[in-house]
Amino acid sequence: MEAAPSRTAALAAVARGLIRMEATPPWVLDDPFALVLVGPAWQELHDKVTPLFPTNVARETFAAICTRSRYAEDRLAAGAFTQYVILGAGLDSFAWRRPDLLRSVRVFEVDHPASQAWKLERVSDLALPLSDSHVFVPIDFEAEVLGDALCTAGFDRGQPALFSWTGVAPYLTAPAIESTLRTVAEAAAGSEVVFSYRAEEPELDDVGREFIRIYAPLAASLGEPLQPGWPVIEIERLISRSGLKVVDHPSRADLQERYFAGRTDGLRPYNVETLVTARVT
Repeated sequence: MEAAPSRTAALAAVARGLIRMEATPPWVLDDPFALVLVGPAWQELHDKVTPLFPTNVARETFAAICTRSRYAEDRLAAGAFTQYVILGAGLDSFAWRRPDLLRSVRVFEVDHPASQAWKLERVSDLALPLSDSHVFVPIDFEAEVLGDALCTAGFDRGQPALFSWTGVAPYLTAPAIESTLRTVAEAAAGSEVVFSYRAEEPELDDVGREFIRIYAPLAASLGEPLQPGWPVIEIERLISRSGLKVVDHPSRADLQERYFAGRTDGLRPYNVETLVTARVT
């Protein structure tokens, strides 16, 4: 099997799985499928990458990766959406973790053809169920148009949708981010996009700066280099220019209050990525 998921997508899945092993409940995200989807290679990835980071940096990184998925899924559950589009789906396991939501929404997993083929082989090996409400959309973003690929796969532009686009924009240029947001803006009124972007350097605390110092060269060596961070006002201007309206832009303190209040172990998400929700008006 030559094709494989992006290394950063596999690392994100390992993080979602490890939080269940290394943090005390309640977990911000309970993903029992993460490590089995990666397969036996998860241990190798863990052993190679985790020791590169101080313990506190690794903990906050794992917490942030779980938080961004939880945040998107909470927006989905709270809204009146009939479609859920996961852009850069990687090894996301939403369709198997949340069968309650799968009954009322159609899920479109969008990813690179090679990554998606690898994932589908893993799904087959694990005998995970598939349904008509769970659609895989392979797309080469450099050669194909996202909107066209979605419509070909059965996406209905007349029905409200939530787009989840986390962990991707930190690797993209401003024109690439704007292009995707403009595609979202073509969806039905009331549709939303949840995405995460890299915070600008002055906003980072010691953990954030240490993460970037270690991770930036690692991501570059994997062929997925990070792009510079964004000031809040500039990302909101880009969102507005793309035809969308910001409806939620939580700070790390907001996320701590929502998802980590009352914990006695000090677990919190790092502040390298910032989450934002924008709506089609």
